[in-house]
Amino acid sequence: MGGVLLQLLRVCFWAFLWLTSPVAVYPTGAPPPPPPPPVGAGGGAAVIDGTTPIAVTDDDFICATLDWWPPEKCDYGTCSWGLASMLNLNLSNKILLNAVKEFSPLKLRLGGSLQDMVIYGTDPQQPCTPFVKNTSEMFGFTQGCLPMHRWDELNAFFNKSGALIIFGLNALNGRVPLPDGSLGGPWNSTNAASFIHYTVNKGYAIHGWELGNELSGSGIGARIGADQYAADVISLKKIIDNIYQGSPDKPLVLAPGGFFDASWFSELINKTKPHSLDVITHHIYNLGPGVDEHLIDKILNPSYLDGEASTFSNLQGILRSTGTSTTAWVGEAGGAYNSGHHLVTDSFVFSFWYLDQLGMSSTYDTKSYCRQSLVGGNYGLLNTTTFHPNPDYYSALLWHRLMGSKVLPTNFTGTKNIRAYAHCARESQGITLLLINLSSNTTTRVFVTTASAFSMASKHYIPRTRFNHVPGLQRKLGFIREEYHLTANKGNLHSQTMLLNGNILSVDSEGNIPTLKPIEVDASLPITVAPFSIVFAHIPYFYAPACR
Repeated sequence: MGGVLLQLLRVCFWAFLWLTSPVAVYPTGAPPPPPPPPVGAGGGAAVIDGTTPIAVTDDDFICATLDWWPPEKCDYGTCSWGLASMLNLNLSNKILLNAVKEFSPLKLRLGGSLQDMVIYGTDPQQPCTPFVKNTSEMFGFTQGCLPMHRWDELNAFFNKSGALIIFGLNALNGRVPLPDGSLGGPWNSTNAASFIHYTVNKGYAIHGWELGNELSGSGIGARIGADQYAADVISLKKIIDNIYQGSPDKPLVLAPGGFFDASWFSELINKTKPHSLDVITHHIYNLGPGVDEHLIDKILNPSYLDGEASTFSNLQGILRSTGTSTTAWVGEAGGAYNSGHHLVTDSFVFSFWYLDQLGMSSTYDTKSYCRQSLVGGNYGLLNTTTFHPNPDYYSALLWHRLMGSKVLPTNFTGTKNIRAYAHCARESQGITLLLINLSSNTTTRVFVTTASAFSMASKHYIPRTRFNHVPGLQRKLGFIREEYHLTANKGNLHSQTMLLNGNILSVDSEGNIPTLKPIEVDASLPITVAPFSIVFAHIPYFYAPACR
């Protein structure tokens, strides 16, 4: 009898917390979600504080890259770039066009290792020759040239697809070797300025101009000191202000497109503040070389994934302490360097790393995240040969459509194998919650609650051994949520085919990207996250004043 009475008291207590909350303060007239479930094996609570955002991203947070690599670019005996360079990409392919158009807009960052060896063919009297393989040169290729007719073709594609373009400029023109092994001397901006003039005269829209690629800190291939780099950024800013004088929309100035080095980045920020540098960009390849046999072990290890948080945190600390208007982007991120690893960085398993990176970076006020690459190498969002989307393309598209710019504090109270991130919903009421299950064998039932409700429940004596719902009540009141469950085809993490709610995602015969349809779920039920799966849950009734 006593056990029955205790159970009845538990039900009444939780029902009181849920049903007595003032309905009038909720935009939809809905009560807050139920309090949290028990924490234990196979269950947990996603605790979301919807009162104030902890960060705000750009609306067009998702970004992808196009590179310069010729077909002869090979790593570990594999040549994975094919015809994916800006110089030879098939711009008439329907799937490529549709894939970019789906984002409306997709940011495209044009650059990469060879960008500091590119000249721009603005002078018809000068030869404009392609990259040629030469192992004695930096990165194994001679200097190459971007012909203006190809730049015209690229811009026709960008205009048709609605892409926002960030162009990486050659920052090595004019440099001289210094005794410490770095390169010095002021940047010779003549060719770059001529190229920018050409672009403006043609009426081509550029979202941002970025100076250099991986020349910061210790550098990759070459390095430049922060003091000189700051002077060069200021020079670029003056060039842009002059050429775009009178224009209502001046492009952003971005730099350095390199790996985070606290001292070097701090000096650059301090010497370009308050307004010469709009965006500081850094690159992420935290999984090591593409040939590493332990890539999947790292991707599925929550502690390893957590390791990159220090980079985001330290960079934000520098930006806050210097009083600059500069914001941070991830300018290039392929996870595993030297072109990635086939059937890892271009397969389903990589969405665990990629979406976790998007979630983590956004919590540290990263404004945009550029994935290496849109196409090319073994880490493209699209297949290098067919342009058919790889799994990460659909992950990126769902993020873009569901996750708004306001980032909400989120904590998961159960297993460490669940990664949880929440944003205000994009162009809709409520929130979107992203859940990533890194476990191979545990299905986790996730209850979603506000931070205040969780705190209130935690202070009471009644043990949370089980949460008792009123079955179907929220559905009867019209409270449902939309869920998007992503899994690998046949459960194979190496698969390049992704399933959405059990259905294969693939383009049709006309090259159209498939419709991404959710399932509707009774909001009183927990979110069921299967092993090795990813779930986006749009919860329109969730109490989040930050999202009004």
